[in-house]
Amino acid sequence: MIDQYPLGELSAERFLAEYWHKKPLLIRNACPDFEPPITPDELAGLACESEVESRLIQFNPNSGDWQLEHGPFDDSRFGSLPEQHWTLLVQAVDHWVPEAADLVQRFNFIPNWRVDDLMISYAVDGGGVGPHYDNYDVFLLQASGVRRWELGPICNEHSPRRDDTPVMILPQWEPEQVMHLEAGDMLYLPPCIAHNGVAEGDDCMTLSIGFRAPAHNEILRSFSDFVGEKLGRETRYADPELPLQDNPGEISAAALGQVRTILQQYLQDESLLTNWFGRYMTDPKYPELQSEGEELTDDELAGWLEEGNGLTRNEGARLAFIENGDGTLQLFADGRAYPCTGSTAQLARALCAQRHYRPQQLPDAEARTLLLELIATGTLYLEDE
Repeated sequence: MIDQYPLGELSAERFLAEYWHKKPLLIRNACPDFEPPITPDELAGLACESEVESRLIQFNPNSGDWQLEHGPFDDSRFGSLPEQHWTLLVQAVDHWVPEAADLVQRFNFIPNWRVDDLMISYAVDGGGVGPHYDNYDVFLLQASGVRRWELGPICNEHSPRRDDTPVMILPQWEPEQVMHLEAGDMLYLPPCIAHNGVAEGDDCMTLSIGFRAPAHNEILRSFSDFVGEKLGRETRYADPELPLQDNPGEISAAALGQVRTILQQYLQDESLLTNWFGRYMTDPKYPELQSEGEELTDDELAGWLEEGNGLTRNEGARLAFIENGDGTLQLFADGRAYPCTGSTAQLARALCAQRHYRPQQLPDAEARTLLLELIATGTLYLEDE
Protein backbone atom coordinates (compact mmCIF):
# COMPACT_ATOMS: atom_id res chain seq x y z
CA MET A 1 0.00 0.00 0.00
CA ILE A 2 1.06 3.60 -0.43
CA ASP A 3 1.92 5.90 2.46
CA GLN A 4 -0.49 8.66 1.49
CA TYR A 5 -3.36 8.96 -0.91
CA PRO A 6 -3.24 12.29 -2.79
CA LEU A 7 -6.87 12.94 -1.94
CA GLY A 8 -6.54 15.26 1.05
CA GLU A 9 -9.07 14.34 3.72
CA LEU A 10 -11.18 12.38 1.25
CA SER A 11 -10.95 8.60 1.64
CA ALA A 12 -10.25 6.41 -1.36
CA GLU A 13 -13.52 4.56 -0.75
CA ARG A 14 -15.54 7.77 -0.86
CA PHE A 15 -13.70 9.01 -3.94
CA LEU A 16 -14.47 5.80 -5.82
CA ALA A 17 -18.10 5.82 -4.75
CA GLU A 18 -18.87 9.50 -5.41
CA TYR A 19 -16.40 10.81 -8.01
CA TRP A 20 -14.60 8.13 -10.03
CA HIS A 21 -16.03 8.10 -13.56
CA LYS A 22 -18.85 10.39 -12.33
CA LYS A 23 -17.90 14.04 -11.70
CA PRO A 24 -14.86 16.34 -11.37
CA LEU A 25 -13.11 16.92 -8.08
CA LEU A 26 -10.75 19.71 -7.05
CA ILE A 27 -8.41 18.89 -4.15
CA ARG A 28 -6.47 21.78 -2.70
CA ASN A 29 -3.01 20.93 -1.36
CA ALA A 30 -3.40 17.30 -2.43
CA CYS A 31 0.39 16.89 -2.25
CA PRO A 32 1.80 19.31 0.35
CA ASP A 33 5.33 20.58 -0.32
CA PHE A 34 5.27 18.78 -3.66
CA GLU A 35 8.63 18.31 -5.37
CA PRO A 36 8.36 17.63 -9.12
CA PRO A 37 10.08 14.42 -10.25
CA ILE A 38 11.86 16.30 -13.04
CA THR A 39 12.97 19.88 -13.80
CA PRO A 40 11.83 21.84 -16.87
CA ASP A 41 15.32 21.56 -18.38
CA GLU A 42 15.31 17.79 -17.84
CA LEU A 43 11.86 17.59 -19.43
CA ALA A 44 13.14 19.47 -22.47
CA GLY A 45 16.07 17.07 -22.57
CA LEU A 46 13.71 14.10 -22.70
CA ALA A 47 11.84 15.74 -25.59
CA CYS A 48 15.11 15.72 -27.54
CA GLU A 49 15.45 11.93 -27.25
CA SER A 50 14.30 9.85 -30.22
CA GLU A 51 12.75 7.14 -28.01
CA VAL A 52 10.54 9.59 -26.12
CA GLU A 53 7.12 10.65 -27.40
CA SER A 54 6.77 14.43 -27.23
CA ARG A 55 4.76 17.26 -28.77
CA LEU A 56 5.02 21.01 -28.98
CA ILE A 57 1.76 22.94 -29.35
CA GLN A 58 1.39 26.62 -30.10
CA PHE A 59 -2.15 27.89 -29.63
CA ASN A 60 -3.20 31.50 -29.59
CA PRO A 61 -6.84 31.79 -28.45
CA ASN A 62 -7.02 35.36 -29.71
CA SER A 63 -6.21 34.52 -33.33
CA GLY A 64 -7.28 30.87 -33.23
CA ASP A 65 -3.95 29.75 -34.71
CA TRP A 66 -3.12 26.16 -33.65
CA GLN A 67 0.15 24.40 -34.55
CA LEU A 68 1.49 20.98 -33.62
CA GLU A 69 5.06 19.66 -33.87
CA HIS A 70 6.20 16.15 -32.94
CA GLY A 71 9.54 15.42 -31.30
CA PRO A 72 12.31 14.61 -31.03
CA PHE A 73 13.38 18.26 -30.96
CA ASP A 74 16.72 19.93 -31.37
CA ASP A 75 17.97 21.93 -28.39
CA SER A 76 17.89 25.08 -30.49
CA ARG A 77 14.11 24.75 -31.05
CA PHE A 78 13.30 25.86 -27.53
CA GLY A 79 15.43 28.97 -27.85
CA SER A 80 13.47 30.09 -30.91
CA LEU A 81 10.01 29.89 -29.36
CA PRO A 82 7.92 33.01 -28.61
CA GLU A 83 7.41 34.32 -25.10
CA GLN A 84 3.75 33.27 -24.95
CA HIS A 85 1.21 30.68 -26.06
CA TRP A 86 3.18 27.44 -26.31
CA THR A 87 3.31 24.23 -24.33
CA LEU A 88 5.59 21.19 -24.39
CA LEU A 89 4.04 17.78 -23.66
CA VAL A 90 6.16 14.74 -22.90
CA GLN A 91 4.41 11.38 -22.75
CA ALA A 92 5.17 8.48 -20.39
CA VAL A 93 7.70 10.30 -18.22
CA ASP A 94 7.17 7.52 -15.67
CA HIS A 95 8.80 5.14 -18.18
CA TRP A 96 12.03 7.11 -18.04
CA VAL A 97 12.22 8.72 -14.61
CA PRO A 98 12.13 6.44 -11.52
CA GLU A 99 10.79 9.23 -9.30
CA ALA A 100 7.86 9.69 -11.70
CA ALA A 101 7.15 5.95 -11.63
CA ASP A 102 7.11 6.07 -7.83
CA LEU A 103 4.69 9.01 -7.94
CA VAL A 104 2.22 6.97 -10.00
CA GLN A 105 2.19 4.42 -7.17
CA ARG A 106 0.44 7.03 -5.01
CA PHE A 107 -2.61 6.44 -7.18
CA ASN A 108 -2.83 2.70 -6.68
CA PHE A 109 -6.27 2.98 -5.14
CA ILE A 110 -7.10 2.55 -8.84
CA PRO A 111 -6.06 -0.90 -10.19
CA ASN A 112 -2.61 -0.49 -11.68
CA TRP A 113 -3.58 -2.39 -14.85
CA ARG A 114 -5.78 0.62 -15.64
CA VAL A 115 -2.82 3.05 -15.57
CA ASP A 116 -1.70 4.40 -18.93
CA ASP A 117 1.13 6.78 -18.12
CA LEU A 118 2.24 10.02 -16.51
CA MET A 119 2.47 12.87 -18.98
CA ILE A 120 4.08 16.20 -18.09
CA SER A 121 3.31 19.49 -19.77
CA TYR A 122 5.37 22.64 -19.44
CA ALA A 123 3.88 25.94 -20.59
CA VAL A 124 4.78 29.60 -20.71
CA ASP A 125 2.24 32.35 -20.11
CA GLY A 126 -0.93 31.70 -22.10
CA GLY A 127 0.22 28.25 -23.15
CA GLY A 128 -2.26 25.42 -23.48
CA VAL A 129 -3.57 22.72 -25.78
CA GLY A 130 -6.93 24.39 -26.30
CA PRO A 131 -10.43 23.35 -25.18
CA HIS A 132 -10.88 19.61 -25.68
CA TYR A 133 -12.08 16.43 -24.01
CA ASP A 134 -10.50 13.04 -23.30
CA ASN A 135 -12.00 9.56 -23.32
CA TYR A 136 -10.33 8.51 -20.08
CA ASP A 137 -10.06 9.46 -16.41
CA VAL A 138 -7.18 11.76 -15.51
CA PHE A 139 -5.63 13.36 -12.43
CA LEU A 140 -4.08 16.77 -13.14
CA LEU A 141 -1.48 17.56 -10.49
CA GLN A 142 0.01 21.03 -10.56
CA ALA A 143 3.78 20.81 -10.08
CA SER A 144 4.80 24.47 -10.42
CA GLY A 145 3.38 27.79 -11.50
CA VAL A 146 -0.33 28.49 -11.93
CA ARG A 147 -2.75 26.97 -14.39
CA ARG A 148 -6.30 28.16 -14.97
CA TRP A 149 -8.66 25.28 -15.62
CA GLU A 150 -11.95 25.90 -17.37
CA LEU A 151 -14.53 23.11 -17.37
CA GLY A 152 -17.37 22.73 -19.83
CA PRO A 153 -20.09 20.22 -20.74
CA ILE A 154 -19.91 16.51 -21.41
CA CYS A 155 -18.82 15.81 -24.99
CA ASN A 156 -18.70 12.82 -27.30
CA GLU A 157 -17.63 11.88 -30.81
CA HIS A 158 -20.61 13.77 -32.22
CA SER A 159 -19.67 17.07 -30.55
CA PRO A 160 -18.42 19.82 -32.88
CA ARG A 161 -14.65 19.88 -33.26
CA ARG A 162 -12.11 21.77 -35.32
CA ASP A 163 -11.40 19.98 -38.57
CA ASP A 164 -7.93 21.50 -38.92
CA THR A 165 -6.42 19.81 -35.84
CA PRO A 166 -5.50 16.13 -35.32
CA VAL A 167 -6.88 16.13 -31.76
CA MET A 168 -10.35 16.85 -30.40
CA ILE A 169 -10.17 20.64 -30.12
CA LEU A 170 -13.57 22.24 -29.63
CA PRO A 171 -14.34 25.19 -31.97
CA GLN A 172 -16.68 27.01 -29.58
CA TRP A 173 -15.86 27.45 -25.93
CA GLU A 174 -17.91 28.84 -23.05
CA PRO A 175 -16.64 27.53 -19.70
CA GLU A 176 -19.11 26.55 -17.01
CA GLN A 177 -16.54 26.50 -14.18
CA VAL A 178 -13.18 28.22 -13.69
CA MET A 179 -10.53 27.36 -11.09
CA HIS A 180 -6.87 28.17 -10.55
CA LEU A 181 -4.43 25.46 -9.46
CA GLU A 182 -1.13 26.14 -7.73
CA ALA A 183 1.69 23.74 -6.84
CA GLY A 184 0.35 20.74 -4.93
CA ASP A 185 -3.28 21.23 -6.02
CA MET A 186 -4.95 18.52 -8.07
CA LEU A 187 -7.98 18.25 -10.32
CA TYR A 188 -9.65 14.94 -11.18
CA LEU A 189 -11.65 14.73 -14.40
CA PRO A 190 -13.81 11.79 -15.49
CA PRO A 191 -14.04 10.92 -19.20
CA CYS A 192 -15.63 13.27 -21.74
CA ILE A 193 -15.70 16.41 -19.58
CA ALA A 194 -14.64 19.32 -21.79
CA HIS A 195 -11.74 21.25 -20.29
CA ASN A 196 -9.21 23.92 -21.13
CA GLY A 197 -5.98 24.49 -19.22
CA VAL A 198 -4.14 27.79 -19.65
CA ALA A 199 -0.87 28.79 -17.99
CA GLU A 200 -1.03 32.05 -16.07
CA GLY A 201 2.54 33.21 -15.96
CA ASP A 202 5.64 31.21 -16.87
CA ASP A 203 7.06 28.02 -15.37
CA CYS A 204 3.71 26.23 -15.44
CA MET A 205 4.24 22.49 -15.14
CA THR A 206 1.36 20.02 -14.83
CA LEU A 207 1.48 16.26 -14.31
CA SER A 208 -1.30 14.23 -15.95
CA ILE A 209 -1.84 10.72 -14.63
CA GLY A 210 -4.07 9.09 -17.24
CA PHE A 211 -5.87 5.76 -17.12
CA ARG A 212 -6.43 3.23 -19.87
CA ALA A 213 -9.94 2.86 -21.22
CA PRO A 214 -9.83 0.57 -24.25
CA ALA A 215 -12.63 1.12 -26.75
CA HIS A 216 -15.10 -1.71 -27.27
CA ASN A 217 -13.98 -2.11 -30.86
CA GLU A 218 -10.38 -2.52 -29.65
CA ILE A 219 -11.45 -5.13 -27.10
CA LEU A 220 -13.40 -7.13 -29.66
CA ARG A 221 -10.63 -7.00 -32.25
CA SER A 222 -7.94 -7.97 -29.80
CA PHE A 223 -9.92 -10.90 -28.36
CA SER A 224 -10.95 -12.19 -31.78
CA ASP A 225 -7.34 -11.98 -33.01
CA PHE A 226 -6.15 -13.82 -29.88
CA VAL A 227 -8.72 -16.58 -30.33
CA GLY A 228 -8.17 -16.80 -34.07
CA GLU A 229 -4.44 -17.35 -33.66
CA LYS A 230 -5.11 -20.36 -31.42
CA LEU A 231 -7.58 -22.07 -33.72
CA GLY A 232 -6.64 -24.38 -36.56
CA ARG A 233 -8.10 -23.95 -40.02
CA GLU A 234 -9.96 -27.26 -39.72
CA THR A 235 -12.38 -26.06 -37.01
CA ARG A 236 -15.31 -24.87 -39.12
CA TYR A 237 -19.01 -24.11 -39.19
CA ALA A 238 -21.02 -27.33 -39.51
CA ASP A 239 -24.72 -28.16 -39.90
CA PRO A 240 -25.09 -31.97 -40.12
CA GLU A 241 -28.85 -31.71 -39.37
CA LEU A 242 -29.51 -29.25 -42.19
CA PRO A 243 -33.24 -29.23 -43.05
CA LEU A 244 -34.68 -28.54 -46.49
CA GLN A 245 -35.54 -24.82 -46.87
CA ASP A 246 -38.36 -23.29 -48.89
CA ASN A 247 -36.02 -20.59 -50.19
CA PRO A 248 -32.27 -21.28 -50.55
CA GLY A 249 -31.52 -17.57 -50.11
CA GLU A 250 -32.74 -17.44 -46.51
CA ILE A 251 -30.30 -17.32 -43.59
CA SER A 252 -32.39 -19.21 -41.07
CA ALA A 253 -32.79 -18.58 -37.35
CA ALA A 254 -31.11 -21.95 -36.79
CA ALA A 255 -28.04 -20.81 -38.75
CA LEU A 256 -27.84 -17.58 -36.74
CA GLY A 257 -28.19 -19.61 -33.57
CA GLN A 258 -25.32 -21.82 -34.67
CA VAL A 259 -23.07 -18.79 -35.20
CA ARG A 260 -24.15 -17.36 -31.84
CA THR A 261 -23.20 -20.66 -30.18
CA ILE A 262 -19.77 -20.58 -31.84
CA LEU A 263 -19.11 -17.07 -30.50
CA GLN A 264 -20.45 -17.80 -27.03
CA GLN A 265 -18.36 -20.91 -26.57
CA TYR A 266 -15.19 -18.81 -26.79
CA LEU A 267 -16.52 -15.95 -24.67
CA GLN A 268 -17.60 -18.43 -21.98
CA ASP A 269 -14.23 -20.16 -21.94
CA GLU A 270 -12.93 -18.70 -18.66
CA SER A 271 -9.36 -19.84 -19.23
CA LEU A 272 -9.26 -18.33 -22.71
CA LEU A 273 -10.77 -15.02 -21.59
CA THR A 274 -8.44 -14.81 -18.58
CA ASN A 275 -5.33 -15.53 -20.60
CA TRP A 276 -6.23 -12.95 -23.24
CA PHE A 277 -7.30 -10.13 -20.94
CA GLY A 278 -4.32 -10.41 -18.62
CA ARG A 279 -1.92 -10.27 -21.54
CA TYR A 280 -3.88 -7.50 -23.26
CA MET A 281 -3.95 -5.17 -20.26
CA THR A 282 -0.27 -5.68 -19.44
CA ASP A 283 1.07 -5.26 -22.96
CA PRO A 284 3.86 -2.64 -22.84
CA LYS A 285 2.94 0.84 -23.99
CA TYR A 286 6.05 0.90 -26.15
CA PRO A 287 6.89 -2.75 -26.93
CA GLU A 288 9.57 -1.72 -29.41
CA LEU A 289 11.53 -0.10 -26.58
CA GLN A 290 11.60 -3.12 -24.30
CA SER A 291 15.16 -4.00 -23.36
CA GLU A 292 16.52 -7.36 -22.37
CA GLY A 293 17.11 -7.91 -18.71
CA GLU A 294 19.96 -9.47 -16.81
CA GLU A 295 20.78 -13.18 -16.73
CA LEU A 296 21.52 -14.25 -13.16
CA THR A 297 22.11 -17.58 -11.50
CA ASP A 298 20.06 -18.67 -8.53
CA ASP A 299 23.10 -18.31 -6.27
CA GLU A 300 23.69 -14.74 -7.48
CA LEU A 301 20.08 -13.76 -6.81
CA ALA A 302 20.03 -15.45 -3.41
CA GLY A 303 23.25 -13.69 -2.42
CA TRP A 304 21.89 -10.34 -3.58
CA LEU A 305 18.71 -10.67 -1.52
CA GLU A 306 20.51 -12.05 1.56
CA GLU A 307 22.62 -8.88 1.63
CA GLY A 308 19.43 -6.86 2.19
CA ASN A 309 19.10 -5.62 -1.39
CA GLY A 310 15.88 -5.73 -3.37
CA LEU A 311 14.27 -5.67 -6.77
CA THR A 312 12.37 -2.90 -8.52
CA ARG A 313 9.71 -3.05 -11.20
CA ASN A 314 11.03 -1.57 -14.42
CA GLU A 315 9.71 1.96 -15.02
CA GLY A 316 7.75 0.87 -18.09
CA ALA A 317 6.67 -2.57 -16.82
CA ARG A 318 3.04 -3.57 -16.34
CA LEU A 319 2.04 -6.25 -13.86
CA ALA A 320 -1.33 -7.70 -12.88
CA PHE A 321 -2.76 -11.00 -11.69
CA ILE A 322 -6.02 -12.91 -11.90
CA GLU A 323 -7.08 -15.31 -9.15
CA ASN A 324 -8.21 -18.75 -10.29
CA GLY A 325 -10.41 -19.37 -7.24
CA ASP A 326 -8.43 -22.34 -5.94
CA GLY A 327 -5.50 -20.51 -4.37
CA THR A 328 -3.58 -20.40 -7.65
CA LEU A 329 -3.36 -17.43 -9.96
CA GLN A 330 -2.04 -16.19 -13.27
CA LEU A 331 0.59 -13.46 -13.12
CA PHE A 332 0.76 -11.26 -16.20
CA ALA A 333 3.89 -9.21 -16.81
CA ASP A 334 4.43 -7.17 -19.96
CA GLY A 335 2.07 -9.35 -21.98
CA ARG A 336 3.46 -12.66 -20.69
CA ALA A 337 1.60 -15.17 -18.50
CA TYR A 338 3.06 -17.04 -15.52
CA PRO A 339 0.96 -19.71 -13.72
CA CYS A 340 1.59 -19.37 -9.99
CA THR A 341 0.91 -21.61 -7.02
CA GLY A 342 1.96 -21.59 -3.38
CA SER A 343 4.95 -19.36 -2.77
CA THR A 344 4.95 -18.02 -6.33
CA ALA A 345 1.33 -16.91 -5.94
CA GLN A 346 2.24 -15.05 -2.77
CA LEU A 347 5.21 -13.49 -4.54
CA ALA A 348 3.05 -12.43 -7.51
CA ARG A 349 0.65 -10.58 -5.22
CA ALA A 350 3.55 -8.77 -3.55
CA LEU A 351 5.11 -7.74 -6.87
CA CYS A 352 1.81 -6.32 -8.10
CA ALA A 353 1.12 -4.43 -4.88
CA GLN A 354 4.33 -2.44 -4.78
CA ARG A 355 7.02 -1.28 -7.17
CA HIS A 356 9.93 -1.95 -4.82
CA TYR A 357 10.31 -5.52 -3.53
CA ARG A 358 12.45 -6.27 -0.47
CA PRO A 359 11.60 -9.63 1.12
CA GLN A 360 11.89 -10.05 4.87
CA GLN A 361 13.37 -13.48 4.29
CA LEU A 362 14.88 -15.28 1.32
CA PRO A 363 12.16 -16.55 -1.05
CA ASP A 364 12.19 -20.30 -1.67
CA ALA A 365 13.67 -21.85 -4.81
CA GLU A 366 10.35 -21.86 -6.72
CA ALA A 367 9.76 -18.16 -6.05
CA ARG A 368 13.35 -17.34 -6.98
CA THR A 369 12.85 -19.10 -10.31
CA LEU A 370 9.98 -16.72 -11.08
CA LEU A 371 12.08 -13.74 -10.02
CA LEU A 372 14.92 -14.87 -12.28
CA GLU A 373 12.51 -15.06 -15.24
CA LEU A 374 11.19 -11.56 -14.57
CA ILE A 375 14.72 -10.19 -14.23
CA ALA A 376 15.77 -11.89 -17.47
CA THR A 377 12.86 -10.33 -19.40
CA GLY A 378 13.55 -6.86 -17.98
CA THR A 379 10.35 -6.63 -15.91
CA LEU A 380 12.40 -6.37 -12.71
CA TYR A 381 15.90 -5.06 -12.07
CA LEU A 382 18.30 -5.18 -9.16
CA GLU A 383 18.25 -2.29 -6.70
CA ASP A 384 20.71 -2.04 -3.85
CA GLU A 385 19.79 -0.85 -0.39
